[in-house]
Amino acid sequence: MTVLALVVLGALGAYAGGAPKGPAMLRVVVWGIFAMAVSALLGRLFGVVV
Repeated sequence: MTVLALVVLGALGAYAGGAPKGPAMLRVVVWGIFAMAVSALLGRLFGVVV
């Protein structure tokens, strides 16, 4: 569901900025997944459970 939300937000951002939707959606999804992975890794390193 979160990745789907990232796709939608990438498309909306591209639409608002007049940019091509494909690269914008891909960029938002890739960096969003990267941010989630880093957050999960840091949480695991520090023993934080959410």
